[in-house]
Amino acid sequence: MTQQPPKSAFSACPHDCPSTCALEVHFYPNGDVKRLNGAKDNAYTAGVICAKVARYAERLYHPERLLKPLQRVGKKGEGRFEEISWDTALELIAQKFLEAEAEFGAESVWPYHYAGTMGLVQRDSIHRLRHAKGYSRQFDSFCTNMAWTGYVAGTGKLAGPDPREMAVSDQIVIWGTNAVATQVNVMTHAIAARKARGAKIIVIDVYKTETMKQADVGLILKPGTDAALACAIMHVLFRDGFADWDYLSKYTDFPKELESHLQTRTPEWAAAITGLEVAQIEEVARMIGEVKKTFFRLGYGFTRARNGAVAMHAAASIAAVTGAWQVEGGGAFHNNGAIYQLNKEMIEANSLIDPSVRTLDQSLIGRILTGDQDALLGGPPVKAMLIQNTNPMSVAPEQELVRKGFEREDLFTVVHEQFMTETAEMADIVLPATQFLEHDDIYKGGGHQYLLLGPKVVEPPEGPKENLFVLNEIAVRVDSKSHAGFEKSARDHIAWMLENSGYGTLENLEANKWIDLQPDFAEAHYLNGFGHADQKFHFKPDWGRSAAPNKPAGDPFGPWQQMPEFPDQWDAIEAANEKCPLRLVTAPARSFLNSSFNETDGSRKKEGRPEVWLRPQDAETFGIADGAKVKMGNARGAVTLHARCVETVAPSTVISEGIWPNEAFEDGRGINTLTGADPVAPYGGAAYHDTAVWVRAV
Repeated sequence: MTQQPPKSAFSACPHDCPSTCALEVHFYPNGDVKRLNGAKDNAYTAGVICAKVARYAERLYHPERLLKPLQRVGKKGEGRFEEISWDTALELIAQKFLEAEAEFGAESVWPYHYAGTMGLVQRDSIHRLRHAKGYSRQFDSFCTNMAWTGYVAGTGKLAGPDPREMAVSDQIVIWGTNAVATQVNVMTHAIAARKARGAKIIVIDVYKTETMKQADVGLILKPGTDAALACAIMHVLFRDGFADWDYLSKYTDFPKELESHLQTRTPEWAAAITGLEVAQIEEVARMIGEVKKTFFRLGYGFTRARNGAVAMHAAASIAAVTGAWQVEGGGAFHNNGAIYQLNKEMIEANSLIDPSVRTLDQSLIGRILTGDQDALLGGPPVKAMLIQNTNPMSVAPEQELVRKGFEREDLFTVVHEQFMTETAEMADIVLPATQFLEHDDIYKGGGHQYLLLGPKVVEPPEGPKENLFVLNEIAVRVDSKSHAGFEKSARDHIAWMLENSGYGTLENLEANKWIDLQPDFAEAHYLNGFGHADQKFHFKPDWGRSAAPNKPAGDPFGPWQQMPEFPDQWDAIEAANEKCPLRLVTAPARSFLNSSFNETDGSRKKEGRPEVWLRPQDAETFGIADGAKVKMGNARGAVTLHARCVETVAPSTVISEGIWPNEAFEDGRGINTLTGADPVAPYGGAAYHDTAVWVRAV
């Protein structure tokens, strides 16, 4: 009797989103995936997922999915390839990697990856190959560093209140994140609090996002001025008697000095900087002061500026002034990365790290591939690359340099991908990759507290292979150092990590689907003391020497000596000027996730076309009509797209939502042509939302 396929299975979303949703996968009678739902029995996901993942079958069965290994036969970027076998591809990869190593040393090979999957096995096993061979290491700097650095500068630890507490809060401040588009479950819990408790929702951003449309109060401020707003709010809290002095005296480092520092940071001062009205600042400060159970949900977006770490630290400091940390539904939450404490030795082979091997900054890939000696850290040129889980030809800053680098005929590039991305088009060898429902993995939630299993629930089509297979096969062929991790399947890796991290067995996780690792209330709210040695919240960080989850091996980056002593507006942003009078924010689109989903018809139809949004007043100044084709540019390059005039954008600000494929732009140049890669103080990161531009009618 033929065994019938299951009607449903569980999984976890692999994409680069703090929600890391627990999933229910539903099938047609023939075993094909029908749809995905949020798991109702997971207290954070609570049955809700974003629309793009709900229709994941569109991506899984996409007609343009890569199915066979390919070898380039035309010029780089021309798109001409021929099919080859897996054995042929792997042998050629090994040959080219060994040739580069023989001529220029192992550091001339650079395995390059990021967060196309957040699975700990399939994403991070690339490090095992890297460490076993002494290939160049990677400093991860695309999206998290300024946020993590700023938050931990205050708390001493990348953790905070249980994010499910938003549902029992009396007020939620959603700061610098468009949660409707990028982490929908934040809204699930915030709306639940509104319905059950009459909680108010305050949203702070640089334009009227879909999240702000659901707010009780929305503040639209100029990009890069969040710290000024935070300082003015704290000024009012001290001025009007809302500061909790008992809490400040016990749990913070220099509260009297902070109060004195903020005496001149008035709402009038902040209004001139932020573009807000004084009355708006006063109102929000009063709301925060009067409601102890205020939950600050601090996002990444407002930190992707050259003063981003300072902005995050200032925003997090507000909860310390009010003492909101003391109550359920209060405090400041950004990310829970520190709670997991996972032993990833088998996955990453960290015991094989040679500290003398250079660590290249992923955001500087354009400069690195074009031979910038500072970016190369004085070492050899990069002659060969293996790229997994990222699309630098679209998502990396300074795209003109990135393009020139990948066009080098002396650079051998391997791209392991699901679709023919812009980066895959520049490759010498393209390898087809499985999608998350077709392999085993395990995930941790940055925006919550669950460790979730993502088991294989469908067979892949003939051809695509998981990341783990590719890495293990290359390791054998390039004579890497031996390590037990190369002998393990994905399930073996998951089982070993669980047992050696003290989290039980794989069988138990399979039975329960996830593990809730939320610390108890006192620890999560820092009632036993903050993560610094003195157990205080630090209003006065030791920038450049402060704790951080992802610090560079050498000296701090950028003008870190100029960072303000206490929370303050720091004018380190790429300011508008006569040549570039507008400031660009490259915000996420609701139907894309970085460059994922921009290949599906459903997501493209919902997003329409690449556009730049600007205020009608600014459009009139530059002679731009609504819907007109425009060029937008700066010293780094120019892009062509269409204008949309909207009232709800900050003054002298332009917004371009989503990372569209380069081909969607008339001149083939994507939005990151305009963004800069200079490392942000103090510990690096790319300032994607901090770009001065001009805009002209075509």
